Amino acid sequence: MEWNLRRMESELRQINPDLLQPSKSFKKPSSGTITINVGGYLYAAQRQTLAKYPGSLLEEMVSGKRPVQHIDSMGNTFIDRDGPIFRHVLNFLRTGELILPDDFKEVALLRREADYYRLSELSQALQDWEQQQAIHREPAFLEVTDSHERSQGLKVYCSDTAFIEKVKGRLVQISKSRLDGFPEEFEVSSNVIQFRHFIKSEQGSRLVLKEDSTFLCTLETLKLETVMMALRGGFRLLTCLDSSRGSVVQCEALHFVK
Repeated sequence: MEWNLRRMESELRQINPDLLQPSKSFKKPSSGTITINVGGYLYAAQRQTLAKYPGSLLEEMVSGKRPVQHIDSMGNTFIDRDGPIFRHVLNFLRTGELILPDDFKEVALLRREADYYRLSELSQALQDWEQQQAIHREPAFLEVTDSHERSQGLKVYCSDTAFIEKVKGRLVQISKSRLDGFPEEFEVSSNVIQFRHFIKSEQGSRLVLKEDSTFLCTLETLKLETVMMALRGGFRLLTCLDSSRGSVVQCEALHFVK
């Protein structure tokens, strides 16, 4: 068996000497193009693109000022950093502009990468982007009202539909796995939740979700959960009506803004 393998290898080399060698397009890139491996993701760019900002880590690597410390199995320079986020770094080097999606959630990670690559220009561009996002971001309004009546119950309105989705998810979570999803009978719109179904008992008002009177939580618990989620999410309390009872959850109306 060993003899057969050696013979096959010898025959293959006679047909094409380069067939059993690493790909030369990776091993020896052209003088103008470089392929680098960032956290397992391959990126190809022109040498002048990576060397755009003198003094940066990338400029030192491609110019030979900084020796390459690690290479991958294909002979590419390997950088042990976040691979997907590097696309924003490379696009900035290519265009000189930082273009990010409006819902970009990895600002802190990109800032750390800019610091690592010593790209002060990218750090400044990221700071400018954050300022512009804050200017264009519309304030979100949240209202929690409690009529203390069976027909109305507790109403949660928020102009930010994402917060409404978080409240719905939290309700399913605190139901202790009794709910597979948020009950449709409580949904009014993407901005409003209206809890109308309650029964009275010695323990207080309880939510009745189904015909079998499945217990979920007290009205006060639900309101407190909503308030705590609002405060943790950056909302500020503007007004509270009828706070004479000394408890936020006893107020008939709470207004928040973010």
